[in-house]
Amino acid sequence: MTSPLLMIEDDARLAQMVVDYLGQSGFDVTHAADGEKGLEHLQVMLPELVILDLMMPGIDGLEVCRRIRAMQGDASRVPVIMLTAKGDPMDRIIGLEMGADDYLPKPFEPRELLARIRAVLRRRGEPGQTSTTRSTPVLRFGSLEIDRDARTVQVSGVACELTSYQFDLLVAMAERAGRVLTRDQIMEAVRGRELEAFDRSIDVHIGRIRNAIEADSKDPKRILTVRGVGYVFAKQQD
Repeated sequence: MTSPLLMIEDDARLAQMVVDYLGQSGFDVTHAADGEKGLEHLQVMLPELVILDLMMPGIDGLEVCRRIRAMQGDASRVPVIMLTAKGDPMDRIIGLEMGADDYLPKPFEPRELLARIRAVLRRRGEPGQTSTTRSTPVLRFGSLEIDRDARTVQVSGVACELTSYQFDLLVAMAERAGRVLTRDQIMEAVRGRELEAFDRSIDVHIGRIRNAIEADSKDPKRILTVRGVGYVFAKQQD
């Protein structure tokens, strides 16, 4: 059975190459040539993942990503891989802040895109779990509730909006509450791709998680920074 994906890309030749290549690997890719058409397709087909170009005429990829995350229901949680033509790290950071799950700079090898897609979908379907916590699908820390089966997060009964990757990062840290984790350990826990030491993507995602679950993201009580090391998820929370 093929897996439905949506590619929003104005470069017709690149899109056709991706459609053909991913089709050989069991993915049924629908192509939309601009952001407006892409958003229309997304609401009709509800793909498993969106491949989204950053630079497009009309509404650009950042705005498309923002609108996806603002949608209601399952559509808002569809994983997004953003394609960036620029080499500026700020483009990647802004994309992640808008809610993208991963990014891939152009030009790219189709095999790398395929690997990224599989990694994102794997994280979405198989969040990292330890043997000691696998039997308890719901993790509770004070007013914070993380339901791994439903893939939902609530604080005092109010739902928190997180991307698929951010949810898995939160689960990975919550399962290791009280342990100081380096960025490499966090990435390994969610089986994500290895990132360069200067890459700030983990910090960006954790910043967005804090915005969602902390009463004051500038004075976090749930996810604490350990300077020079990484992060620790607090065992005791209100």
